[in-house]
Amino acid sequence: MNEFIKTVTEKVKSIKIDGITKRWLINIIGVIAVLFLIAFIFSSVAVKNYYYHSVENIVSAGASDSAVSYFKNNIENGNSLEESAAEFVDSYNLKNATTIWIIDDKGKVILSSSGFSVANQEMPDFEEAMKNESGSAKYIGKINKGEKIMALTKAIKDKNGADIGAIRVMSNIDEVDDQISTIRFLIFGMLLFVMAIIVFSNLFFIRSIIIPVSEINKATKLIAAGNLDVRIEKQYNDEIGDLADSINSMATDIAAADKMKNDFISTISHELRTPLTSIKGWGETLTLGNQDNVDELTKKGLQVIVSEAGRLEGFVEELLDFSRLQSGRMNLRLAKCDILAELEETLFTFRERAVREGYEVKYSIPEQPSIANADANRLKQVFMNILDNALKYSRPGSKILVKADFVKRENKPCVRIAIADQGCGISAEDLPHVKEKFYKANVSVRGSGIGLAVTNEIVTLHGGTLDIDSEVGTGTLVTIILPLDEENS
Repeated sequence: MNEFIKTVTEKVKSIKIDGITKRWLINIIGVIAVLFLIAFIFSSVAVKNYYYHSVENIVSAGASDSAVSYFKNNIENGNSLEESAAEFVDSYNLKNATTIWIIDDKGKVILSSSGFSVANQEMPDFEEAMKNESGSAKYIGKINKGEKIMALTKAIKDKNGADIGAIRVMSNIDEVDDQISTIRFLIFGMLLFVMAIIVFSNLFFIRSIIIPVSEINKATKLIAAGNLDVRIEKQYNDEIGDLADSINSMATDIAAADKMKNDFISTISHELRTPLTSIKGWGETLTLGNQDNVDELTKKGLQVIVSEAGRLEGFVEELLDFSRLQSGRMNLRLAKCDILAELEETLFTFRERAVREGYEVKYSIPEQPSIANADANRLKQVFMNILDNALKYSRPGSKILVKADFVKRENKPCVRIAIADQGCGISAEDLPHVKEKFYKANVSVRGSGIGLAVTNEIVTLHGGTLDIDSEVGTGTLVTIILPLDEENS
C-alpha cells in the first residue's frame, strides 16, 4: 500500500501544473468543490434535523397531552399540584432519557425527576408557553450548568383557563451534538477522499493527453525550424495518434519536396555555371582584344555582357552554397591563415570598386598577426558578402567603416571585425529575420536573400558569431567574432 501511494505521489509530482492542466484543475476543482460543499451542507443539515427530531419525539412523549390532562383531572378532584407532581414523577417511565420538571404558575420548580432541588433557572420556553394560545413552547440552548439541552414545556390550566403550572421535559443533547460532529467529519472526509480520487484519476487522464500534445508541439517546432527528420512516436490509437500519423506523413512529404528542391537547385546551378563561365570568358576576351574596328555600342554591349555574366555567376555560386548548406555538405578546407590579412586583401579588392562607384571606405586593422585554423576562401566570401551588402544598401557619397580588434570570449582569444555603413538601415520587424534563407528586408534592392544565410553559416562553422544591429535611416553595423589559435592570447 505504501509503495502504491509513493508511486502515485511521484507520478502526480511529475505532472506540470500549467497550461491546459492548470485551467482544467481550476475549473474541475472549482465545480467539484462547489458541488461537494452543497452536498456537505445538505447532509449536515439532514443529519442534524434527523437527530434533533428524534430527541424532540422523546421529550414530546414526556410532555404529552395525556400528562397535562392527568394534572388537570387531579387538581379538579381536589389534589394539589405538589401531590399530583409526586405521583406523576413516580410513574414517569422516561427518567433514563429525559428529566422532567413540574413548575408552578410563578415559575418555581416544585419537583424534578432527578431528585435534586432546582435553583432559579432561565426558562424561555416556560414563559412563552404560559403566554401563547397553544400552551406549548420549545427551547434549545444551555442551562446554568453549561449543558446543552432541548426542552419542551406544556402549560397546565384549569377548566376556566387559569394558569396552574407547567410540565417541562428536557434532554441533554451534548452527546447528540458530538455524534453529529463525528458524522459531519466522516462525511467531510469521505467527500475529500472522493474528490481526491476524481482529481487524481482525471490528472492521469489529462496527462495522457498533455504529454502526447507536448511531444507533438516540440516536434512541430523542430520541423518548422527545418529538422525534417523528426518523427512523433504514436502512443495511442485515437485522435491524438491520428494527428501524430498526419504530422509524420506531412514531415515525410515536406522532406521529399525539400530534397527535390535542393536537387533541382544543385542541378540547375551546375548546368548554368558552365555556359556562364564561357559567356563571361569570351566577353572578357573580346573586351581585352583589338577594338580599333569596334564601334562604341558594341563595346558597351560587351561590357554589359561581362558585368551581367559576372553577376549571374555570383548568383549561381550562392545557389550552390545554399544547396550545400541545405544538404549539410558545406565543408571547410581548414588551414593556418591570418584572418586580418585575408580581410585586408578583401578590402583592397573591394576598395577600388567602392571608390569607382562613389563610396568612401575607411578601415582600421591592427598589424598584429591573427592566426587561426580556418578556410581562407570562405572567410573572404564572408567579408565580401558583408561589404557588398553595405554597398548595395548605401547611397553614393556615404562612408563604409571597417574596424578590427582583439577580444576575449570565454577566456579564449578572438578577433572582432565590425563593418558599418550609412545606408537605409533595417526595421526592427525585419531585423530578427535577415539571417533566414530567402528573406529580403528591402525588395527594391537586387539580391537572392541567400547570401547572408550562407555567410552566417560559414561564420558558425568556424565557431564564430555574426550579429547585426541596425536603425532605419541611420545605417547597419555587422559584428563578426572569430576564434583564434591559443598562441594569439
